[in-house]
Amino acid sequence: METIIYLIRHSKPLKDEIISDNLPTYGVKNALSVEGEKRAESLSKWPEFKDIDLIISSNYVRAISTAKYIAYDNDTPIHINENFGERKHGILKWSDLPENFEQRQKEEPNFKIGNGESQIEVANRMYEALYETLNNNLGKKIAIVSHGTAITFLFMKLGEYKDNIIYYKDNVVIDNNFVWNAPEVFKLVFENNELSSIENIRK
Repeated sequence: METIIYLIRHSKPLKDEIISDNLPTYGVKNALSVEGEKRAESLSKWPEFKDIDLIISSNYVRAISTAKYIAYDNDTPIHINENFGERKHGILKWSDLPENFEQRQKEEPNFKIGNGESQIEVANRMYEALYETLNNNLGKKIAIVSHGTAITFLFMKLGEYKDNIIYYKDNVVIDNNFVWNAPEVFKLVFENNELSSIENIRK
């Protein structure tokens, strides 16, 4: 039985400097920009998103705002699952973030600061949420709207991470030259509950 999950990085948000100094609150509440709304609406018209059976979003406003267009076009409600949310940095403002934070999190799976999350913590909650969704919806076509770093850490767990490249079954999923689109779409195909392929879909 084949199940298809489209794992989507949300559309383009408002710029960081527009919103408050309270980074944790901003992270969840940051909305899409006008361009981001247009991109999200355009995304919903892709042929891949016809006949979606289930739509899930993280609890972040920018993710829900991306999912709403797919939901409208498929006359399907959005189910919120905070376990698909973005990594928590553990800081109150961007200036508190160490310069080498991003690379250290990739190289040191348990590295985190403050009350933030490590790579492995993010990967594990994403993995558990993904497979719970899969096992409860075998044979369906599913769209999940999440976040770039959270998706990256999930793929590092699902596949192999080497020299800043993520592989799945010897195929490159994210390479050194990868720049995230907003939105960005990955197609995951499962045979029963076994992941057979990950494909980056770009238009």
